[in-house]
Amino acid sequence: MNKLLASLIAGLFVSGAFAQAPAASVMPAATPAVVKAEVKADKATAKAVTAEAKVDAKANAKVEKSEVKTGEVKAKAHDKAGQTHAKADAKVVKAAPQDKPAAAAKAEKVDAQADAKASTTIVNATAKTDKVKVDAKADKANAAVATAAVKAEGKADVKAAAVK
Repeated sequence: MNKLLASLIAGLFVSGAFAQAPAASVMPAATPAVVKAEVKADKATAKAVTAEAKVDAKANAKVEKSEVKTGEVKAKAHDKAGQTHAKADAKVVKAAPQDKPAAAAKAEKVDAQADAKASTTIVNATAKTDKVKVDAKADKANAAVATAAVKAEGKADVKAAAVK
């Protein structure tokens, strides 16, 4: 325990020695052109960041809206298939005893068609949502690239102003 404590204390002193701030380098005083370029760059960056945030918010809203709509479409498709199943089953129950096997076969066919139609509807709705998600991701990426370009352009302008 004493060795552990001693090594921790020694590590603290060593890290403290290495954490010393380096000597301040002598920077030339900022010229008015540099200050003006920095202000202009900061304004452009702020504007680009705001635009990126708006694009992100719109993209997220589109995705959310699409997911809600897909949920509604899925529920509606399941409900419609369930109603079709119920109608087919009711026809089987109402059928005469000698007609029950034929009615049951027809009901199975109707059930299979209803399930297929519901599945197709669900797949199409999910595909639409996936497309909206991909488009939103692309919009976000393009906005991030545009923001990075504006930041880089601002840095270049500041460097150019410092050289003058």
